[in-house]
Amino acid sequence: MSLLDRRAILLLPLALAACGFQPVYGPGGNGMALQNRVLVDDPENRFDYILTRELETRLGRARSPSYGLALTTIVTEEGLNIDTTGNIKRYDLIGAVDYVLRDLSDGRAVVTGRVENFTGYSTTGTTVATLAAEQDAQKRLMVILADQIVTRLYAADLSS
Repeated sequence: MSLLDRRAILLLPLALAACGFQPVYGPGGNGMALQNRVLVDDPENRFDYILTRELETRLGRARSPSYGLALTTIVTEEGLNIDTTGNIKRYDLIGAVDYVLRDLSDGRAVVTGRVENFTGYSTTGTTVATLAAEQDAQKRLMVILADQIVTRLYAADLSS
């Protein structure tokens, strides 16, 4: 290992500190500020339920909430891969979630945003296999969207 490589490795923590890098779960990080302190609004449908469950898995269940998280979930299904007889062999589930993290002490919106993604499933099997594939795609979509929401909440400036 050359001297230049060693210097770069030794100076990397200083460079990260200079750019404002702060560990999410470190002192004062958003991970600690949000852990077990976000009350997700009650789910209204299957998609909301799965999304709420996934968010609570990542953020913890609020015992004494400081923040409320409102979610508006939109999921559409788009048929793809139509065979010669007109049967749809593949579907895409396209999901979007608008979210608002609000401070419960004064009701002001702290973080707002929108995340979007998609998953797909095949209908080439039996009816039971198709239903299982559809439900799996729904769950995968909500897991992806929950990950995106949590990532954005961790990266947000909660002090404003």
